Amino acid sequence: MASPRIRLHGSQLQQRFAMASIISRPPTAVSPSAASSPSAASTSASASTMPTSVGSKQGEDPGTVRFTNMQDLFNVMDRTTRDSLTVTNVSLDNFTKIECTREKKGRKFRFRDYGSDSRILIITIPTGLHEQLHKLLYDGYTRQVHHRSWINIGSTTLPSQQGHSGRGSKEGDSTGGPRPERAAKGAWPTLVIEAGVSQTLAQLRIIDMRRWFSMSNHEVKIVLLAKFDGTTILLEKWEEEIPVRPGATTTRHSLQHQEPVLRQTITITRDTTTDPISYHVTSGALVLSFRLLFLRDPGPREGDLAFGVQELEEYAEDVWAQV
Repeated sequence: MASPRIRLHGSQLQQRFAMASIISRPPTAVSPSAASSPSAASTSASASTMPTSVGSKQGEDPGTVRFTNMQDLFNVMDRTTRDSLTVTNVSLDNFTKIECTREKKGRKFRFRDYGSDSRILIITIPTGLHEQLHKLLYDGYTRQVHHRSWINIGSTTLPSQQGHSGRGSKEGDSTGGPRPERAAKGAWPTLVIEAGVSQTLAQLRIIDMRRWFSMSNHEVKIVLLAKFDGTTILLEKWEEEIPVRPGATTTRHSLQHQEPVLRQTITITRDTTTDPISYHVTSGALVLSFRLLFLRDPGPREGDLAFGVQELEEYAEDVWAQV
């Protein structure tokens, strides 16, 4: 059964999203009952490690570092065991240099999110666990569609759409869209799957989910979040909708004020007391809307794409194998 809808209002998130808030405040205790609320998401998203000068202490594994020079940044990435690193003090010029150095050295890390106004760069470091979290889901869905009707956009660098405040760009974990509608160079995907191990769920919601919708000017239609915390895999399916006002009609202006809505939540847990080890899935199959993925109604023998309970159990087994 689909989870109750949670709507995240733009005003709530924009207040806190000056992304520096994500890294500048000490942890705040949140009660279990409040942790699932949108306001709690924003609060806990701001509770991350304090900025550390890059390379300042040997043996340290900080989640947030301050950019000083290229070599020190690469040294931190080589040492860290995390799948995500927040880098502050990254000017647009520095970002361009990091991008060029990445290509020159053939490094495989991704620019999860960059904002020139905030000068904050979120880097994804593709560990085996991180890659399994998103890639297995994406492959499971794309196997259900004809290869000529779908294009894999992958981790292509996508600059913010015209009209979005501030210059920025994103590179996703797994992304794709319909062919030919999203096959052109620079086209945004309709589906994005983002994984997180060291990031909190609240950070995934703000940095990934919310930013994908807004930076694409709402061309992204579905964002799946896959969060692993050692004992549980949490999957969230987010879409957008226009807030309903009595007597209001849908206009181009109202389309720009769509709000993210949590359509489905699935929790997968691991039971080590059984032989063999078993996996328990709540809420049934993870279903994606054909209309949102392909921007049209389904034709004969077409329909929504589903990742069934048995497939989710097998997915979980492969994810835990990376731990």
